[in-house]
Amino acid sequence: MLKTRIITALILAPIAIGGIFFLPPLGFALFTGAIITIGAWEWANMSGLTSQGSRVGYAAVVAAVMFVLLNVPAVVVLWLALGWWLVCFLMVRGYPAGSDRWGSVPVRALMGLLVLVPAWVGLNHLRTGSLQFGDVANTLLVILYVFCVVWVADIGAYFAGRAFGKAKLAPRVSPGKSWAGVWGGLVSVAVFAVVVSQAASAPLEQTLLLVVASLVTGFVSVLGDLLESMLKRFRGIKDSSQLLPGHGGIMDRIDSLTAAIPVFALIITQLGWLTTGQW
Repeated sequence: MLKTRIITALILAPIAIGGIFFLPPLGFALFTGAIITIGAWEWANMSGLTSQGSRVGYAAVVAAVMFVLLNVPAVVVLWLALGWWLVCFLMVRGYPAGSDRWGSVPVRALMGLLVLVPAWVGLNHLRTGSLQFGDVANTLLVILYVFCVVWVADIGAYFAGRAFGKAKLAPRVSPGKSWAGVWGGLVSVAVFAVVVSQAASAPLEQTLLLVVASLVTGFVSVLGDLLESMLKRFRGIKDSSQLLPGHGGIMDRIDSLTAAIPVFALIITQLGWLTTGQW
């Protein structure tokens, strides 16, 4: 299993790096749109759409929605995403109570739109916008930063959870996660934000605001993971698919990012560090 995971990662890493960091904005939109569309195909199964025809049809709908939103102001979608993740917090906290309200196939399918589309919009807003944070003006670096916040939170949570994880975070959703893991991940994120701010020669005010923005993003990334875990548990499946040998599916790899990206993009836009760009 470990060998399979390593081989898959070695194949996918250069593809992901090339698609995200070396394509022009339109190519970036198409590349990330393709990833989200595959994620939609997986989400269809988590929604209860089991036939290949219905899953492909759902993915096509998500792709069409992304196309329609290509020139819609991103901030509108990002505010919607923030509201959605607040609702998700209540859903995850109360599970399994409340599942009768969202457990139907149409509602779960709608949930997929609210998770996947804002993530794509947020990514493209980051890619095409104009950035100014400290001495940094390269938006590709801010995309890398969001990814790193999620990874740092995950790594910090892993080690803190192993060392101190007695109180479970959401045992009915994801038994392996603990509150110690959450706090360990957030402390790691705060340290990372300070280090990055110093590297960017950011003033104290920007540093403090980046720490707060990163903490919010790190926390909501946990929520993205929990939401997918909740839906898979409700559906009775272990992985979103088997597309990535040893890793599960696309959604299993990007669940935290789908929450973190739109929230972070909205925060730094409201702070005035990121302004809407042009294609």
